[in-house]
Amino acid sequence: MTLTRKIALGISLTATALAGAAYAEQAKRDAPVTRAEAQAKAQEHFARMDVNKDGKIDQADRAARRTAMFDRIDTDKNGQISRAEFDSAHQRGPKMAGAQGERGPGEHGAGMRGHGGPGRGPWGHRGGGMGRMADGDKDGAVTQAEFTQAAMTRFDRVDANKDGTVTKEERQAARQAMRDQWKNRAGAPAAPQAN
Repeated sequence: MTLTRKIALGISLTATALAGAAYAEQAKRDAPVTRAEAQAKAQEHFARMDVNKDGKIDQADRAARRTAMFDRIDTDKNGQISRAEFDSAHQRGPKMAGAQGERGPGEHGAGMRGHGGPGRGPWGHRGGGMGRMADGDKDGAVTQAEFTQAAMTRFDRVDANKDGTVTKEERQAARQAMRDQWKNRAGAPAAPQAN
């Protein structure tokens, strides 16, 4: 395994561990979220994720965030992440490793705080699942309008009673429904193979 691959793997593992801590912390927050708050939060997240401020989130922004995360972890600035730097970043928490601001549409503010799970990229599922859904025109970049629309769609799905506010109970019910869906997918019998 090359040094570059080892570093990339180390960064990925650090982000996974720290994102889990961030997810747990966010799950503790129980305050209701209004639709207006969700929209404002989505716009704030977009602004943070649009690193180069070109009005879209694309591969260039993801690369810039990875570089910034590496630079934060590489405290001695020698271009390598030592075991001590890796461990130190893990102990300092999510902000140090760059997990802050890496969530996607609706992950905060759309009523499903931190939902997307540990080790997920900007939009869940290894950096692409939610991003592909938010990318309405399928051009590989997500605009502010697409990002906000995805957050509002997610908010509306979680707002079970359609009163414009997502409560702790609605978030919990949505998380449970997602867990059940994941379990059903994982436990589904394999399709018989044709001979």
